[in-house]
Amino acid sequence: MEFFVYIMTNTAKTPLYIGVTNNLGRRVYEHQQGLQEGFTKKYRLTKLVYYEIHPYVLNAIQREKSLKRWYREWKIRLIEKDSPHWEDLGRNLSF
Repeated sequence: MEFFVYIMTNTAKTPLYIGVTNNLGRRVYEHQQGLQEGFTKKYRLTKLVYYEIHPYVLNAIQREKSLKRWYREWKIRLIEKDSPHWEDLGRNLSF
């Protein structure tokens, strides 16, 4: 099984949400459809702009916690390293 650490944002790129899941396609779909109440629904965070794969859940959780402590500018550099135009990576996922 694989585990994913991911970053979601909205079209204005204002807030950045960092999460962890074992099914990235399903989780992105849930964000896009607003299926769960909370931060991502309130700010319409429907755009997947970054993700990484981890083989173990504890590593993924540790990485998620680490990224949440980063400054915003560090997170932006991480996103733009692979996606300078902040492409929606969720378009290529199957649900």
